[in-house]
Amino acid sequence: AASSSMRRESDSAEPSQNPTPEAPPSGRPALGDPIIVATDVKKSFGDFVALAGITMSVREREVVVIIGPSGSGKSTFIRCINRLEAQDDGTIVVDGIELTNDVKNVEKIRSEVGMVFQQSSLFPEHTVLENITLAPIEVRGMSQDEADRIGMELLERVGIPEQAGKYPDQLSGGQQQRVAIARSLAMEPKIMLFDEPTSALDPEMITEVLDAMRRLARSGMTMIIVSHEMGFAREVADRILFFDEGTILEEGTPTEVFETPRNERTRAFLGQVL
Repeated sequence: AASSSMRRESDSAEPSQNPTPEAPPSGRPALGDPIIVATDVKKSFGDFVALAGITMSVREREVVVIIGPSGSGKSTFIRCINRLEAQDDGTIVVDGIELTNDVKNVEKIRSEVGMVFQQSSLFPEHTVLENITLAPIEVRGMSQDEADRIGMELLERVGIPEQAGKYPDQLSGGQQQRVAIARSLAMEPKIMLFDEPTSALDPEMITEVLDAMRRLARSGMTMIIVSHEMGFAREVADRILFFDEGTILEEGTPTEVFETPRNERTRAFLGQVL
């Protein structure tokens, strides 16, 4: 505890809120107004403090990548954004809607926020195309023909249209994750959350999933990505957040965080993973 306190006092600075980003990577549209605003978000599990007061915002079409050690609160935070976890304190506003215990507000936000997890969690008894079309048909009342058309377009978008008629257990792990991305996009979300989507994959499968995410970033989708893929983070992010012990210890552009980190803890972490 003492070393942690000394670390923060000696070398940490309050992260700036939405510093002016570098120009978006080539081909990316300009950033818009804030679409996610989190203020002093706190979350504990028993005696364990997962989030100690997170304040940040994300602009429309911005790609924010969250990095940091295991147990630093990264996944807990993005799970709070679509109410898979309820924060203990603080506020989260998504597209003008505050996340509260009001079920209607939660449903509205979940209709605008897609999420891809470490595991694809596809329905094994349904084909790839059926996995993508189920929610648009049942939740949005879309016709089968329209859902199939959109489903095939999304499979084209993630690069596996030829897999439409197969079942999940006939696909590689990387292909399953690309189907999971397409399934989330089928609900036409404004925001996509990714919780370490490549962490359970063999190394040779990681690239194909990251390629699908790169294409999504270039299209202008607002994205928050929890990832250990540092090269990918440097390439696609408008902004990097470094989480440690439930706080944002450092925040900046990829150049700032990777090349000139201000905090000793950030430097130590990057020294281990780069």
